[in-house]
Amino acid sequence: MKRCLIFAGADIPDYSFLKIDKNDYVICADGGYFHAQKLGLLPDVILGDFDTFSGEAPENCEVIRYPKEKDDTDTMLAVKLALERGFLDIKIFGALGGRFDHTFANIQTIFYAKRMGADASLHSHKESIYILENESRLFEKHNGNFLSLFSYSEKSFGVSVSGVKYPLYEATLENSFPLGISNEIIENFADVEVKNGVLLVIYSKD
Repeated sequence: MKRCLIFAGADIPDYSFLKIDKNDYVICADGGYFHAQKLGLLPDVILGDFDTFSGEAPENCEVIRYPKEKDDTDTMLAVKLALERGFLDIKIFGALGGRFDHTFANIQTIFYAKRMGADASLHSHKESIYILENESRLFEKHNGNFLSLFSYSEKSFGVSVSGVKYPLYEATLENSFPLGISNEIIENFADVEVKNGVLLVIYSKD
């Protein structure tokens, strides 16, 4: 399945974690184009209200302009475009580590994508954020050392985690208490499952 990579405008201090394939579809949300420039990437689309990037767009690149007074963030606009164009695997970079309100909006954005049937995630050089809903997923140790699980719904039932220092089996997590934070991965893979509910999974390195 072809992936869509979205670059948002938050700082990316280290690009070495990025794995970009020539077949990836690249969307830059406004100032996210600065990352493409540094990486020598020609994006397929640059979009946004252009309150950050105001230079000349490259040739052979689609440009979509929006008014500054709008309901959607530039990152949400990029995700909506990716969904409209049929992408179900969406990875977003430059969306963590800046202002917390923007970070939280980006978390809500990947939850929106989940509800629209896509798998969207946020990535930086130190962490990745995923939404799991009534499903399971493996997390490979060499890509991260710790898993933190938070209930994004009011409650998440049937939460099980194996391959970690503190395993869980059929636990119930609530969004009012941080029970699942910073669990060390001790095997090659950690297996996370939620049977009924929505989990926010933060997969991080030291």
